[in-house]
Amino acid sequence: MAPETNLGVFIFMARPLILVTNDDGVHAPGIRALAGSLEGLGQIEVVAPDREVSACAQSLTLSRPLRTERLATGIHAVDGTPADCVNLAICKLLGQRPALVVSGINRGPNLGEDVFYSGTVGGAREGTFFGIPSIAMSLASRAEADFLPAATIAARLAALVLERGLPERTLLNVNVPPGPVKQVMLTIQGRREHESWVLEGRDGHERPYYWIKEGHEHWRTDAVSDIHAIHQGIVSITPLQTDTTYHAVINAFRPWLDVLGDGSGLKHG
Repeated sequence: MAPETNLGVFIFMARPLILVTNDDGVHAPGIRALAGSLEGLGQIEVVAPDREVSACAQSLTLSRPLRTERLATGIHAVDGTPADCVNLAICKLLGQRPALVVSGINRGPNLGEDVFYSGTVGGAREGTFFGIPSIAMSLASRAEADFLPAATIAARLAALVLERGLPERTLLNVNVPPGPVKQVMLTIQGRREHESWVLEGRDGHERPYYWIKEGHEHWRTDAVSDIHAIHQGIVSITPLQTDTTYHAVINAFRPWLDVLGDGSGLKHG
């Protein structure tokens, strides 16, 4: 009688699909460093704008069709915004739902209220809208800098998120200071005294034009803010939520309803 052989049960586990996007464009060094750092964690698909579209927030292109170009295996360029890229990737290009969306690595910080302007954060927030855990990564330097430390942090954080997930409607906004990483800190969103200036000029036809420029940074900060962390050379991880309702003040506004009444008699148009 032949001896019984137990071959065991082998279960094939597919590698998780990770969607990578940015707002600096598909050819930017930050996204190359990011995609490379994540390769050990799963199947990487890069779907990113075909050019830089910084400060586009979470805008979607609705006034014209979007076009894509397959640059290489797992790399698509889209003539749209980061939110366009994430939307298009999930709904059409990937063929399956990604386990994680990582947006970046942005060149320059995304701190405080800048998260409302940031295309990097907008791309991650779009993933969150689809119920997919999402991370926005920024290197807090506009000068030429080494993306490797930020990419290393991104890979470690992505591994944790793939393992443990994120709370519902929550994304992570990560800012990494230039240079070697010495500490990581959980932070809150800081605040800035808003300031900008507008450059006025005239074109070749003597028509006026205006160019919005960033003003000086006047941050209102404290020891637990993202701004403080970066100023101290510390990596900042800020959990953001898609619900921007100021729940704490809702009751303070209830007396206003007595003045407004039921809205009857209001003129329209």
